[in-house]
This record gives sequence, C-alpha cells and structure tokens, in this order.
Amino acid sequence: MLTKEPFLRSGQSVGLLGGSFDPPHEGHVHITREAMKLFGLDRVWWLISPGNPLKARGPAPIAQRLAAARAIMDHPRVSVTDIEARLGTRITADTIAALKARYPGVRFVWLMGADNLAAVHLWKDWQYIFDAVPVGVLARPGARISARMSPAARLYRRFRIDGQASQLLGRAEAPAWSFVNAPMVAHSSTAIRRAGGWSEPESAMAEKQ
Repeated sequence: MLTKEPFLRSGQSVGLLGGSFDPPHEGHVHITREAMKLFGLDRVWWLISPGNPLKARGPAPIAQRLAAARAIMDHPRVSVTDIEARLGTRITADTIAALKARYPGVRFVWLMGADNLAAVHLWKDWQYIFDAVPVGVLARPGARISARMSPAARLYRRFRIDGQASQLLGRAEAPAWSFVNAPMVAHSSTAIRRAGGWSEPESAMAEKQ
C-alpha cells in the first residue's frame, strides 16, 4: 500500500536521502540530522526505494522497511516516503527529474555519503544528477580520499562549495556540491544483516523459495 505523499511549499530546500534502507539504522538518522544542519535544509525526505538496480539481492518488503524507518527516524522535519514506488522510478536520475516536475519551485538537494561519491560515476545518467540539483556529501568511514579523487569530484571541481560555507548549498543553483566532515557513526545495513539483526517476514522468505 502506498503512503500519503508529504506536502511541500515552493521555495523550501529539501534534502533527498535515497536508498534501500535494508535495514534503516542510527547511521541514517545521524547523517540526516547533520545534513539539515550543515547544508541549510528546511526538510529531508527518506526515499525508501522499491529496489536497488545495482544489487543482485532484493531488499526486504518495502512495507517492512517503511515501518522500521518510521520507528527509528522521529523528527518533525523528516518524512519517510515510498514516493519512488508511486512515481514508478528505479534510478536516481529519473526520480530527481520526476520530483522536479512534480514540485516546481522546491529546491531539492541530493544527499549521499562519501562512499557513494566515490562510485557515483557508475550510476546511470549520473551527470544529470549533478546538473539538476545541488549535491551534499557527508564523510563516512574509509571513503574520504577515494571520494575526493573520484571522477565526479574531479569533473565538478569548480562547482564545489567549501565545507565552511556548506550551509549555502540548500539555496544554491546546480551544479553545486559540498563535501563536509561530520562526526561519523559507523553503522552498516550490510553488517546488521550479516549479524542477524534484520529478519524478513515468513511471507517474504516463502516467495523466494
């Protein structure tokens, strides 16, 4: 069942944190709070994706991930949404294009960890992302150097906003991006799954057999 679409006003600066959230964890909560503060955002949306096209393994059912995300992310300016399922988009570039068309006047900012900046050049139509919306990058353990030397960082070097001025990002015109070193929380969805801290419903397991 699709959830109610959050309301946005023209002129608002809204960070978009996309992913499978399989499962959501305190690291997601931490970078969300840091992003609002460091990038000058009015709101943040968690985009709980139907599935990640770069991963062979399918995630847990979206209803399970939505419920877990809402249980862990409790903030009046953060919305947990399945709007990608509503829009029918599966890649980031398509989601951004659809949201910009659906919410004219809203200032969207794509949020990612430094590990994603290091690999974003592998994403389909990745340059559209940087050309369409500002991008806020938060440092994560072990990815600082590879992120700063990545193809995306080199290609868009002249559009980088220094970390000391990162709060300007929420009102900047694309292309613009900023890399900030925030206090880090080393949580990983993969590690949680491997440790057995995230179980799928019996119905989901039955569908795989």
